[in-house]
Amino acid sequence: MLKKSFWLFFFLLLILSPFIGAVNISLAELMQGSTLSSQILFELRLPRVLYAFSAGSILALSGLLFQTLFRNPLMTPYTLGISSGATLGAGIAIKLGLASLLFGIGAITLFGFMGAMLTIFLLIYLSGYLQGSQQSSLLLLGIALSLFYTSALMVVFYLGDSVQNDMLIRFTMGSLSVIGWQSPIVLSSIALLLVLGIYLYRFDLQLLGVSQESAALKGVNSKKVTFILLSLSSLAIGILVSISGPIGFVGLVAPHIITKLYPLTIEKRIIKTALFGGFFLLLCDTITRALPSQSELPIGIVTALIGAPFFIYLIITRMR
Repeated sequence: MLKKSFWLFFFLLLILSPFIGAVNISLAELMQGSTLSSQILFELRLPRVLYAFSAGSILALSGLLFQTLFRNPLMTPYTLGISSGATLGAGIAIKLGLASLLFGIGAITLFGFMGAMLTIFLLIYLSGYLQGSQQSSLLLLGIALSLFYTSALMVVFYLGDSVQNDMLIRFTMGSLSVIGWQSPIVLSSIALLLVLGIYLYRFDLQLLGVSQESAALKGVNSKKVTFILLSLSSLAIGILVSISGPIGFVGLVAPHIITKLYPLTIEKRIIKTALFGGFFLLLCDTITRALPSQSELPIGIVTALIGAPFFIYLIITRMR
């Protein structure tokens, strides 16, 4: 009964969320066709709902992936510094004033992906020196990388002009504000690709979650599978961060709550984790739009207010 009520609440949220915001939408005006309410709904609210849901799914699945591969419940792209690497890359593109590069690929997107991939390579390389219980030290390495990236971003901020600095400040707070369907469709396609990729390697991921030795005994090429999955996740995180900025703790909260509700094998939690991550970020975004304020509260602040205490709770329970 509790689980049904849980999903029913999120289903109702999905229906009501497009109608919540600073401007009230009139159902009577929607029936009339081309009106202000219809423009707000179909060009702003519905694309934003799809974007928030896709972003939450990507963050949640990436958290599940990292926690399984590194066998540590505190591992996420955010805590390992991957989001910070992508943010630094995007910040450098903003500072250089780059618009587009080869084949029309956005410079911010490309630089964000490069920052995420660089962090992945560093983590894979450094994890080779860690064995057994020392794998928990990888989290400290990720935090150190995150602090380094933050310091480097401050240097970029110091060297930038007022316009660039304003863009950087808004960017680092995170935002789900989109206009039109282009970004939501791109991000939803990336989220679907990530789901399919993880589901394709679900059995290998299950074995790697136990140990690399168990996976090797079953004939799993652990290095190949790990590299493919981490690269796919980095691509998704890099694109997401380059558009919306860093959004933390979704990848930490969502997988743990689904694990508590459904203590099943990984293959049976993939879809549920993606759905809950999407609904969770949509809930946070709906809260930012529902607050009676002149300016919209950045989504990164809301997720941090929820996720940081949850992170502390996980650390305390692990120590116990």
